[in-house]
Amino acid sequence: MKLTPSHRLYGLGAILLVALLICSRKSGNVGEPSFIIPLAVAGIAYLLGVRELFYTPRFPRQVIVVGLVLAALWHIPFLRQRPRPDDDIHRYVWDGRVQRLGLNPYIVVPNDPVLAGLHTPETRTLNNPEVPSPYPAGAELFFRAVTAIHESVFALKIAFVVCDFAIVFVLLDILRRAGQGTHWVLAYAWNPLLAVEVGGSGHIDIVGVLLLLVSAAALERRWRRAAAVSLGLAVAVKFLPIVLLPLYWKRVRLRDGALAAVVVGLLYVPFLDHGRIPTGSLGTYLQRFRFNDPVFAVIEHVAAPQLVAGLAVLVGVVTAIWIRSKSTAHSAEAFAWPMAASLLCAPVVYPWYLLWLLPFMRSASTVPLIVWTVSIIPTYYVWHLRTIGRPWVVPGWIMLLEFGSVAMAGAIIVYRRFTRPAVA
Repeated sequence: MKLTPSHRLYGLGAILLVALLICSRKSGNVGEPSFIIPLAVAGIAYLLGVRELFYTPRFPRQVIVVGLVLAALWHIPFLRQRPRPDDDIHRYVWDGRVQRLGLNPYIVVPNDPVLAGLHTPETRTLNNPEVPSPYPAGAELFFRAVTAIHESVFALKIAFVVCDFAIVFVLLDILRRAGQGTHWVLAYAWNPLLAVEVGGSGHIDIVGVLLLLVSAAALERRWRRAAAVSLGLAVAVKFLPIVLLPLYWKRVRLRDGALAAVVVGLLYVPFLDHGRIPTGSLGTYLQRFRFNDPVFAVIEHVAAPQLVAGLAVLVGVVTAIWIRSKSTAHSAEAFAWPMAASLLCAPVVYPWYLLWLLPFMRSASTVPLIVWTVSIIPTYYVWHLRTIGRPWVVPGWIMLLEFGSVAMAGAIIVYRRFTRPAVA
């Protein structure tokens, strides 16, 4: 019996399910072979699944439904697992808690002895307790809203998974309106990083991704005010999408941009410190935090960290300007590449930062980025190195594997474009 594309996709979905179920049982041993190997298997199955999406113009509706059900199923075991003691989500609980107690998370320091009585079992192990919060105001208010309903890491994880599922529905609407195959929703939903970093560890980035996708959908529909405000809210969750501003040039009105700026400004009002907009530990982040940063590490030898960080933003903005000048039409890769270019030059590139790219990867030009979401998996090995007393540094061979895979994918795409015969 000849296997159809649907059969192959079902098989790859089953492999993903089994591999991620095994991985979820080892989520407390991040970085060890028992965690990385099944996650890598899931990543390879994901890449093969995306290949099927490229080679098959349409899939039956039931294939897509089954694919989304599988994605929901492998979220469940990760959702049930407790995050690692030093995962960011414990800081989220702390920030929401201190806000409700009338304190400013941009000023208070978690390990201050005066505040020892405010800690709960879920906040005592938060990472970098010697510095205040670095998260923008939109993220802080989200922490406060969720913890007001139920103060726990589980409540936050539920909220993040809800955002993840909401992205699926927004993406389906975008694909239908664009006349693209709705099977491309699986290029998002099947990515293993979602299960590990949204259902498992729980990261605020997924909230920003949802807001950014809503902005892209509104821009496509020419709902200019909604597009501008949604982009502003996404920036208020994490600063990364600020590099996309050139894509909105002449697509939103000046008054829409002004409204978005006012909305973002109002988010910071509860945190003003003697009339000044607080930045928390953002400066410390730029000075001290490093991870998976080959470009930043090289340039930092000849320039100050703040200057190199500014350069990372500039690279993203220039990429967006270049893409905007080449096309007046909306395209998904126009959102993906500026953020990817900025991340490539950033001081920190954790696996969950690539969540921002996932909803916008469904064209041949984004294949290198699709590969990046899988080739970054070996960086989890650093968590294991830390447990055995090794430095918090990504080994050179891992970065060579990670970025070499991306470069190779890019080279193949370029080669095929120049050698493939022109078609009507």
